[in-house]
Amino acid sequence: MTAPLALRWGSATSPGGRSTNEDALLAQEDVFVVADGMGGHDAGEVASATAIEVLRSLVGRGADPDTVRDALVEANDRIRALPEGHGRRPGTTVTGVVLTVHESTPCWVVLNVGDSRTYRMVGAVLEQVTRDHSEVAELVADGLVRPDDAPYHPWRHVVTRALGGGTPTVEPDLDVIAVSPGDRMLVCSDGLTDTVPDARIEADLKAESDPQAAADRLVATALAAGATDNVTVLVVDAPAVLPSA
Repeated sequence: MTAPLALRWGSATSPGGRSTNEDALLAQEDVFVVADGMGGHDAGEVASATAIEVLRSLVGRGADPDTVRDALVEANDRIRALPEGHGRRPGTTVTGVVLTVHESTPCWVVLNVGDSRTYRMVGAVLEQVTRDHSEVAELVADGLVRPDDAPYHPWRHVVTRALGGGTPTVEPDLDVIAVSPGDRMLVCSDGLTDTVPDARIEADLKAESDPQAAADRLVATALAAGATDNVTVLVVDAPAVLPSA
């Protein structure tokens, strides 16, 4: 199956303040995902690479949510089968979008496990379309931590869901949203969002019409702001005019 839309995209990644890069990404035809590995640099790199390897099987299929879920379950099983690294099980977050068609309408299947994020910008307004699976996000949802304090909370990096790790099963968030003309999707690891506020991310996305230039600019902004973690960014643009059904 060919992709229902001719998308444009760009990607950029940097180890940031770390000696190695445990992030991995996939940007190909109709599948755009970022994985942020955990468990020490050897284990984290292998975990994120394993997730990407499994999800690569979705490319060109216009996969529906059930097919995406099956791939995430397979990735979880394969990562759990990896050897432990320095006493910690390998694990990884994963987030992104898969382009598909639902009832003749081009749609994004938005997937998420962990605290990497997917955003959507339409009409020049940036909106986070995934929910962080983290201790701090739960505390904010329960009204125990103010949203403005969340970026500085000592538990901000404690994830409650991941592929691999110590959990035998995976519960991915999967949503389907119709593609709007001119949609710009941003997929990123928390190395960006921990360092750069959403308002600056939105401004950088508006400043660059080319998706590769936008991805490069966001990584440069994070590095200039002193990013201490790996930073990975995918920017995916839908055409301004969509085909009629």
